[in-house]
Amino acid sequence: QVQLVESGGGLVQPGGSLELSCVASGDSFDSVHITWFRQAPGKERGGVVCISRDGGQTSYATSVKGRFTISRDKSSNTVYLRMNNLKYEDTGIYSCAATRKYCAGDQQDYEAWGQGTQVTVAE
Repeated sequence: QVQLVESGGGLVQPGGSLELSCVASGDSFDSVHITWFRQAPGKERGGVVCISRDGGQTSYATSVKGRFTISRDKSSNTVYLRMNNLKYEDTGIYSCAATRKYCAGDQQDYEAWGQGTQVTVAE
């Protein structure tokens, strides 16, 4: 089973950029799709962006389309989330999760979760 560890969060001003990393260990990285979730303060966790197991398919929430870019590097077992033009409403805990159902809407379909990394957009 895959294990996931996120990094790269921090404090950034509106309009700034951050790149999050999700590093996978275990022998099944190539067989899982990855979704980045975000939990904003006082809100439920929701999916933001998905990438297929081969990296050939991606899906973005409307709120981040054109600003966020997801990619994955097979050689390093890493999924990246590049976030540009960050807005206050992007603040939250970002977690990556692995699933065998691409962009699964039910969080119970995810077999592994990272611990999360905090992103704060503020002056």
